[in-house]
Amino acid sequence: MSSTTRAQKAPDTRSPARKLLTSFGFQIIAALILGIGVGLLAVAGGASADNETPLFATLDTIGSTYVTLLKAAVVPLIFTAIVASISNLRRVQNAARLAGQTLLWFAITAFISVVIGIVLGLVIQPGARAGEGLETGDPYTVGTWWNFLLGLVPQNFLGLTVSSGLDAETGAVASTVGFNILQVIVVAAVVGIAALKAGKKAEPFLVFTESLLKVIQRVLWWIIRIAPIGTFGLIGAAVVKYGWDKLTSLAWFAGAVYIGLALVVFVVYPVIVRANGLSIKQYFSGVWPAVQLGFVSRSSIGTLPLTERVTERNLGVPRSYASFAVPLGATTKMDGCAAIYPAIAAIFVAQFFGIELTLVQYILIAVVSVFGSAATAGTTGATVMLTLTLSTLGLPLEGVGLLLAIDPILDMGRTATNVAGQALVPTIVAKREGILDEELYNAPRNGLPFAEDLDDDETGSDAGEPDTKKEPVTAG
Repeated sequence: MSSTTRAQKAPDTRSPARKLLTSFGFQIIAALILGIGVGLLAVAGGASADNETPLFATLDTIGSTYVTLLKAAVVPLIFTAIVASISNLRRVQNAARLAGQTLLWFAITAFISVVIGIVLGLVIQPGARAGEGLETGDPYTVGTWWNFLLGLVPQNFLGLTVSSGLDAETGAVASTVGFNILQVIVVAAVVGIAALKAGKKAEPFLVFTESLLKVIQRVLWWIIRIAPIGTFGLIGAAVVKYGWDKLTSLAWFAGAVYIGLALVVFVVYPVIVRANGLSIKQYFSGVWPAVQLGFVSRSSIGTLPLTERVTERNLGVPRSYASFAVPLGATTKMDGCAAIYPAIAAIFVAQFFGIELTLVQYILIAVVSVFGSAATAGTTGATVMLTLTLSTLGLPLEGVGLLLAIDPILDMGRTATNVAGQALVPTIVAKREGILDEELYNAPRNGLPFAEDLDDDETGSDAGEPDTKKEPVTAG
């Protein structure tokens, strides 16, 4: 099988200062620092969660608008990405084996992560160290195994949901439209499998779906390019809304979660990378642009186009396999949201309420984390996964209300960890199966982060012969 050769770009002649200013990593870090500074300025001006000053309102509007833009692209992106990823399996040799190995490594890394979470929960004991003044409350959403299974059955083709409520002030009935992401995933998977079974008659549909995916990805690239602006607003508003004082009472819990996330990203993943004969430095330099965006956006799905791109162009995973494994990981591979966090949070709730967990319950935490991560569905927040864990263990669901105040702060680190794992597993599987382009993996990261040649070649690469001419993506 042949691969399309790309024309080599002219050498990068930008000055060091221009390289720095156009660096995606620099822009994100600068936006973080500036957002924190402006947020603190807003607090000094009297802004708080209960007092919306003009500066706070501006920051909140900028941040929420960026998140809204990302969410608007989620449903079409999930549908087209999953259908296209399943259809791409027809181009991959040993597709069933690759799919099985991918799921196996998803489970292995999730198990390691949840064990780390359990150990940290027992050693640090965040629930016993919780500060005073914490109030329990009902979670805004509850996950149970029964509801999870029922949620897999699509109510309509689009997974569309409509909820209505009565406005207490005006008495008017307000309706909101949303999407059940799990149902969208199920519908997309069924459509993709059906298209494969239909054979040649489905080719026009598959070609259209892949073309539509490219269009949606192009729109998402435009959204990703303004991520520093969104970062500025999100971080600035977070400083005002959640502040440092709310972290004080939950400092041990937040510390335990971030220690767990750091151990997974900076210890477990590097060990796996090195054990498979790959460079740790090249892995981090390759995946870092996606990790940065995941930290800011708090959405694995919103980061999906960049995650897939760095997996192909930086880590050398063939497109035909990456286009299957990365979207699958973005919806089910959640070492941060579905392993570390629910393990430590469940132990926190048990300790806070003075409940002694048994060995069976610790085993259940691991089982839920390995098999229930699809419940998070790649969207922001891990409350559904946490309530699923608590309900399985028989722990009070009111405990979720203890943690909601700092959830957005924790979600940044959780999503960054998720994204790092979503790129890691396809890389490891490709290496073990002998289809990884190691020359591309070890190449210098000297490409532009958002080069206009995004659209890839017309034919794509085969699993047996990766395209070695792609421009790498860099955070620097």
